[in-house]
Amino acid sequence: MLALARPTPRLPNQYLPTDENVRQYVSAQIRQLSPDRSLKAAMGKTSMRQSTSQTVEPNHQAIRRSASTVTGKSHPTDPAPASERDDPASTTTGGETGKPGALVRSNTDLGPRRESLPEKPKVTAEDWEIRHGYDEQYNSSKYLEHLSSTFFMYYTDKRHETGGKPRQDDPSHNSEWRMRDRLKTVSAALIICLNIGVDPPDVIKTSPTAKLECWIDPTPIVGTNSKTMEQIGKKLQEQYEGLSIRTRYKQYLDPSVEETQKFCKSLRRNAKDERILFHYNGHGVPMPTPSGEIWVFNRNYTQYIPVSLYDLQIWLGAPSLYVFDCSNAGNIIANFDRFVEKHEEEDAEARKKDPNLQFPNHGDNIQLAACGKTESLPTDPNLPADLFTCCLTTPIEISLRIFLLTNPLPNELSLKDVTRIPGRLAERRSPLGELSWIFTAITDTIAWNLLPRATFKKLFRQDLMVAALFRNFLLSERIMRANGCHPMSVPPLPESHNHPLWQAWDLTIEMVLSQLPAMIAAEEGGPPYEYVHSEFFTDQLTAFEVYLAQGAPNQEAPTQLPIVLQVLLSQVHRLRALILLSRFLDMGAWAVDLALTIGIFPYVLKLLQSAAFELKPVMIFIWARILAVDGSCQADLIKDNGYQYFLTMLNPSAQLPVPNQSEHRAMSAFIIAMFCRGFSQGQTVCLSPELIEMCISHFRDEENPLLRQWSCLCISMLWADYPEAKWVGIRCQAHQKLCEMALDPVPEVRAAALHALNNFLGIPDLTSQVAHYEECVASTIMIMTNDGNCMVRRELLVFFSTFVKRYQNKFLVAAFEQLMEEKEFLLESETKHNWNPQRGSLSRRSSKPDSDDDGHPQRVSKGSVQGTMWMHLLILSIDPHPEVAQDAKVVVDYIHEALLAGPLGSKVQLLMSDIVKLSRRAASAKPPAASRQTSAAPNGRRTPNSGSPAPPAIPRNESYLSAGMRRTASMAAAMKRLTFGGSTEEPQAPQTIQVTQNYPGGPKRSRVPEEWSRPPDVHDPESKPKAYIKAPSPKPKGFQKQDPSSTPTLPLKSGFFDWSIEYFGEPQMRPNEPDEPGSDDYNKKLWRRSRNEKVLNCTQPLKGVAGTSPWDVPAGYFNNGSQPNKMCFHQFEDHLAIADDRDSICIWDWTNQTRLSRFSNGNPPGSRINEARFINEDDSALLLTGSSDGIVKIFRNYESDKTIELVSSFRALTDLVPSSKNAGLVLDWQQGQGKLLVAGDVKVIRVWNAATEICTNDIPARSSSPLTSLTHDVIEGSTLIAGYGDGAIRVFDQRLKPALAMLRVWRRHNQWITNVHMQRGGLRELVSGCRDGEVKLWDLRFTGEVRTIRAVEPAEPLLHQHHGGGGLLRGLSVHEHAPVLAAGSNAQWLNVWDMEGRLLSSLSPTGPPGPMQQLLRGAGGGGGGGGTTGAPIASAGFHPHRMVVGAGAVGSSWVNVWRCRGG
Repeated sequence: MLALARPTPRLPNQYLPTDENVRQYVSAQIRQLSPDRSLKAAMGKTSMRQSTSQTVEPNHQAIRRSASTVTGKSHPTDPAPASERDDPASTTTGGETGKPGALVRSNTDLGPRRESLPEKPKVTAEDWEIRHGYDEQYNSSKYLEHLSSTFFMYYTDKRHETGGKPRQDDPSHNSEWRMRDRLKTVSAALIICLNIGVDPPDVIKTSPTAKLECWIDPTPIVGTNSKTMEQIGKKLQEQYEGLSIRTRYKQYLDPSVEETQKFCKSLRRNAKDERILFHYNGHGVPMPTPSGEIWVFNRNYTQYIPVSLYDLQIWLGAPSLYVFDCSNAGNIIANFDRFVEKHEEEDAEARKKDPNLQFPNHGDNIQLAACGKTESLPTDPNLPADLFTCCLTTPIEISLRIFLLTNPLPNELSLKDVTRIPGRLAERRSPLGELSWIFTAITDTIAWNLLPRATFKKLFRQDLMVAALFRNFLLSERIMRANGCHPMSVPPLPESHNHPLWQAWDLTIEMVLSQLPAMIAAEEGGPPYEYVHSEFFTDQLTAFEVYLAQGAPNQEAPTQLPIVLQVLLSQVHRLRALILLSRFLDMGAWAVDLALTIGIFPYVLKLLQSAAFELKPVMIFIWARILAVDGSCQADLIKDNGYQYFLTMLNPSAQLPVPNQSEHRAMSAFIIAMFCRGFSQGQTVCLSPELIEMCISHFRDEENPLLRQWSCLCISMLWADYPEAKWVGIRCQAHQKLCEMALDPVPEVRAAALHALNNFLGIPDLTSQVAHYEECVASTIMIMTNDGNCMVRRELLVFFSTFVKRYQNKFLVAAFEQLMEEKEFLLESETKHNWNPQRGSLSRRSSKPDSDDDGHPQRVSKGSVQGTMWMHLLILSIDPHPEVAQDAKVVVDYIHEALLAGPLGSKVQLLMSDIVKLSRRAASAKPPAASRQTSAAPNGRRTPNSGSPAPPAIPRNESYLSAGMRRTASMAAAMKRLTFGGSTEEPQAPQTIQVTQNYPGGPKRSRVPEEWSRPPDVHDPESKPKAYIKAPSPKPKGFQKQDPSSTPTLPLKSGFFDWSIEYFGEPQMRPNEPDEPGSDDYNKKLWRRSRNEKVLNCTQPLKGVAGTSPWDVPAGYFNNGSQPNKMCFHQFEDHLAIADDRDSICIWDWTNQTRLSRFSNGNPPGSRINEARFINEDDSALLLTGSSDGIVKIFRNYESDKTIELVSSFRALTDLVPSSKNAGLVLDWQQGQGKLLVAGDVKVIRVWNAATEICTNDIPARSSSPLTSLTHDVIEGSTLIAGYGDGAIRVFDQRLKPALAMLRVWRRHNQWITNVHMQRGGLRELVSGCRDGEVKLWDLRFTGEVRTIRAVEPAEPLLHQHHGGGGLLRGLSVHEHAPVLAAGSNAQWLNVWDMEGRLLSSLSPTGPPGPMQQLLRGAGGGGGGGGTTGAPIASAGFHPHRMVVGAGAVGSSWVNVWRCRGG
């Protein structure tokens, strides 16, 4: 409530000039104050971005209070705001102390004076106070700190960036990670050609030389019957079985060529299309030939027989895996592909002869070779002869041996001791198992970082055997290179022998070997020893954490990701690894794709069987991110009942070890929704009343809109094409609970509820009971037609389209009856019978019992849900948002085409033709001014005694006809109800109102001339349209115009669910890009903040000069191209927005006098732009416009013709009342509270919440006169002041009940209120001006005005003034901070006054060079002049901070800008 008692006066926060001329003032830049946020931002994010004081802190200086009396002149300065919320007002005081009685205003409060006023008593500093009793708030340190550290941005959320449309070019859905062409190595041929005791002829062995084959010495012992070959073969098979136990192995020891051919063909025959391993040990045969031939034996082992690669490829086929362990193995690699190409050429030739022939595959081959084409195998006696095979099959043992051989430091271990390391390879907590575990992690990581992703998936994730061999191949490259050989592979791998992670491997080996003597001693009976585990995984997790802290620049893949995968196998590090993994997945879809590619999915799937309580939150988070990228995991979740993991978490009684349990329940709901989406098995297993009840219970969670949203969508996916689930929902009353979500404060929740209700429709058995349920739902949600969010309205249209398709026959009846009514309306309009304002049509009285109140035959669809929905569809077909209108037209066209194709097609066609003819006839009639645009025009031109009006023309008729004849009737009907106040609620019986003949002017007020209650510009002539060039109208981002030739199909497709999924694919754990220090957006924000502070600091000292100096210094002069009707300066940018008298907006750089952009607001003919405001001016501003047809639009990138976009648009006023005293639409924007106050030719003041995008309050206007101006206080943000057409000014408090909201009414003005405005800064003066030229200053606490200024001298005689006469206050503009105001008169002058009533300057806009323009006295038009235009002032406005004022004249397209002298 307002404080009506005079508070204790206090010293202002402002410098006070003393006798010693010491000045000090407060320089605090204060941001907007936000109201208590009743809701968190949708989807876990704030729907208004908040910027805290971590960047720029306000400079709150100490205030020095002088004990002496102020007698000299002072220069007041008040701290300028960074936006609408401003610094505490600053005033100066002077005079005597102890002044009793009423509030005393100092004669120096508004700046230096040209002369002193001795008749005013002196007052002391204690008598100074801010207007309206706001001293306490402005001097509260806590209040100031809060204002300076917080501000909010609106219409910048994702729903405004995308309009609820999912990404079309989303590359994140990558299902290749599943490796659907996964192969297995099912068979293996181990060919060992040693011919022990006989050296091949081309091999010269050193002495001593390498002997060991599979760690067995093959040297025969004299006198023994050795089975060395069998032992070597068995040992080799055991080593391979350590890599893959499921592969079938077959040993072939010193085979002949016939045996080789036989077993190769047999292997391929048994393996079919699976992979075969061919291991060839050629240490006992000659080296491969230059053409790649390998050697085997004849049957008697008397000859070496070559085997051609060509034949080998025929025998084995593909896919195959070859391992060649022999000297000169590079020859095989070099020739292998040549023979493959030869096979393919032969097959192609044969296919030409017989296309039906089947040919074996020869292309999918993987090869590993021990050395190059001219290299021999190492012969070091300390190494095994099959060093390459040992690297591939026993990597741990060979690594330990190599480390001991190459370690320069002395140790007590021998080569035999390395085999005594305790443990088994499969036991990860044992020393040997830990070595194997770390080796796997290191080699996987090296491959991950070096190989292309496709190659990595093929070699390391497709086949278990291939992955194991290639991991060990990386080790062989390191070891063989150190011994003079260069292993080769196909596909080739980059060099990896010098990778930094090999040093970590050496360190791991050293740590184990350093403990080996103690472990051996303990094994032999010595003191017990506890093995100290490696710190490798802990260190790597720390490195991964550092990577995450850096924010993944350029989406670079983390080096440690494969190691994190291995850590998940350990219970010791599992929780930390999962937490770090969740942080990585939170970076976006690219991170999830990388994790899936590396092979994370089997691990997290298996962990769903874990009962560990501490893992539940992080597992829910990880699965939500995975399903957001790839929703094809439904079959995996149904295995082992994995979905139950998330169903349990949906229970409100389930507890989680995290504070934000609601958010994790929202993720669980998302997972269940994805599990049910298009997956009938998932719907079946999830169907239960308990699930629906749990989702319904979450509707009441006011703190988390994300949970409410996904609870709705979870029910929606359960209902989709599943009638049994819908009946369960009916029994749980879920459809009724969803209808209650129609007024949820979060648009995403409202859209989700509509999505669920849309899937509720369609129970196959359409009984009367089912129809009743569906019609109740439809009638309940029709109120959402007036929703302020376009995404919600589009989702509503999807529901409407489904409902229309389901009840098509009833809609055909409703559409046909509407066409009949349309034709009757147009016919009656021509006969000029009585006009029914409730229906917007002329009505003929009828007493027939089968007729309605308008004399029309009773409509079958009247009062039905289908008839009402049809009217809503017609309204939505002319929605201000292009996408909503386009979707609605598809539904309307579908019904109209069905009518034309039905039995009544010829009659409907004739009916439409008649409507088109009548509409064109009405449009070309050019009715007189008295009947032009009753409520849509803000300044309707009417003459007082005009007689009965002609029927109004149908707006947008021609543009509608151009799109096709089938849309004419729907457009006319919808516009009829919109233009003339038809209700959008359920139809009620219309009331017939008897009106006077000269309606819509209404009966004249007694003793008050009707002219007084008209706008001052009511007689302005219309602009000549021939020179007007219409500008393009901005479209929403991603808008795609529908092909007009396409056939409309129903139901419409919703993209809301896919759009909602994207939330879980976006980063949530880190700040948004604009809030991330160091980002480009963050740096731009800092720059803008610094720029804003500079503007404030530069303009503050000039405010004292503004109230004493003339404002006649030219600062700009440019041609707008059309008459300026409204102008608005940006607070910090050099932008000036000018709206003309039609529908175009120009953005000017007023300092350089260059036009930046020009675009159309898209008004219908006969309307104009009433308001233009900048919002979010602290950062990236948006442009808000309000037009006289009740539409509000918001534009982004308004300063560029190429990048401008429509952010949002909605019908703020839906029930404009016809009136001769037109105000159209007036609005006021509250940046601090995010509220849009809208009024005009209506009976309410409508409060729209920018965060929720719904109308939160309808305050009764308490007057039959139109509301002409709105303003509000910037302290509490709850008080609003409204000016009316009858001269009244009313004060309202938004916090009270609407019926009790009016606090005060002032009736000191007698005529139309031109403007009422409360300053943001200074003393927060409340200024009003009325048509007769009186300007009054008010204090909310007092019943009368504080001061009256005659800004325009009255004309004589006043009661009979005509157009062009003096004495009319055309416009009033008040500077936000300086003590000045500007009054535009009807006689070409813009007078600048101070708040004491002193005239500072009289300005007159100048025209272009040429003859002097004559005053516009009824004729209209006129050219420019080299001097003053001589025309009335059309618009004027102050810059919010700078000492600058702009103005334009009626009939002129030129804009003049002046600045204050010294400013």
